[in-house]
Amino acid sequence: MSHILVVEDESAIAELISINLRHAGFEVTIAGTAEQAQAAVNGELPDLIILDWMLPGQSGVALAKRWRGEARTRELPVIMLTARADEADKITGLDAGADDYLTKPFSTNELMARIRALLRRKAPEALDAAVEIGALKIDPSTRRVTRGDAEVKVGATEFRLLHFFMTHPERVHSRAQLLDRVWGDHVFIEERTVDVHVKRLREALSQVQCATMIETVRGAGYRLTQQPVAQALSA
Repeated sequence: MSHILVVEDESAIAELISINLRHAGFEVTIAGTAEQAQAAVNGELPDLIILDWMLPGQSGVALAKRWRGEARTRELPVIMLTARADEADKITGLDAGADDYLTKPFSTNELMARIRALLRRKAPEALDAAVEIGALKIDPSTRRVTRGDAEVKVGATEFRLLHFFMTHPERVHSRAQLLDRVWGDHVFIEERTVDVHVKRLREALSQVQCATMIETVRGAGYRLTQQPVAQALSA
């Protein structure tokens, strides 16, 4: 399930977009100001951002420029929404870092199509890109998991599981969701299989003192967080 952040100060428009996104199976967070949007991004990177040009306080254009200027948010897919239809305004929005541009009023069907197209376009890059959470790094192109100079040996399933966790950090994933996203929804295996592979993954990560990054959330599932590692290193 892809997570989309909707940054829009007009509540009616934000709710309309949100309803359509949730109906299409997306997870949605709504922010009404630039400050709320930045706080949401600081907490958890979404898979795509729908960004209104005109926001109270800092503009959407300024926000897009800020995200493009920081390593953590540089590759965030952004679709900009605006009432400004002039070519010069479109160029300004795209130059600020927006990947796509849609003028109000817009068709929700067109917005959904552009979201799907942008996520497809970004997906191959995300699959091959190295990901770092805290001190841990996973590189799909070389199939290596490392912490500093130390390499962690993991099995193929544990590698896929860790990659999913690291590309969706700080989120709680149920066993059913993990089976769907890591094993595939066409595979019929018991949910407790997830527990076995999480145990193996923790055992592998314990070699580099990173086992506590994989947290069990009682009654909900698992999540990956960098906080326990920071605590362990400072202890």
